[in-house]
Amino acid sequence: MRVFRYGKKELDYLKKRDEALGAVIDRVGMLEFEVVPDLFAGLVKSIITQQISTKAASSIWRKMRGYFGDITPGIIHSASAEDIRKCGLSMRKALSIKEIARAVVNGELNLSELHELPDGEVIRRLSSMNGIGVWTAEMLLIFSMERTDVVSWTDYGIRQGMMRLYGLKTLTREQFEEHRERYSPYGSVASLYLWRLPPDV
Repeated sequence: MRVFRYGKKELDYLKKRDEALGAVIDRVGMLEFEVVPDLFAGLVKSIITQQISTKAASSIWRKMRGYFGDITPGIIHSASAEDIRKCGLSMRKALSIKEIARAVVNGELNLSELHELPDGEVIRRLSSMNGIGVWTAEMLLIFSMERTDVVSWTDYGIRQGMMRLYGLKTLTREQFEEHRERYSPYGSVASLYLWRLPPDV
């Protein structure tokens, strides 16, 4: 399993910039989050993960890989939406995944080009497609492209993590941006720790 790569440099920077986050890093140690380097498979996994628990998403992802083998545009394009749905997805998600496979196969979406684009442009291109929102594109940036500075305002877990870490009852966009800027340029690493805060923080 390939995991999101980071190390002492990123952790030392975050600990220096943010005392509260630094204390969490010292308690938790290194984290392992699986990365799916193939952009199409990673995009499918991000769509699966939309608005469901990590456990449920992992189960569906295992079923899809077991059923289809390799998650490629050609294989998914040739499958029926019903076949995809049988792996545990809603029909809406199954149709979205089919549509993205079709766009890749037909050359309407060139995923390899995304590697050359800044984060904002990757989000803009992907979120213009049916079934892909800002959050899904941000998850692809982290968990497939391993971009280093992604902190998602649209992610409930990230917002809740910030509120717990800093003792906030609510979180404004302005407060969020202040923290995000403090984490930069290693916001993605900060995100990993916000997702995995100890329960007693």
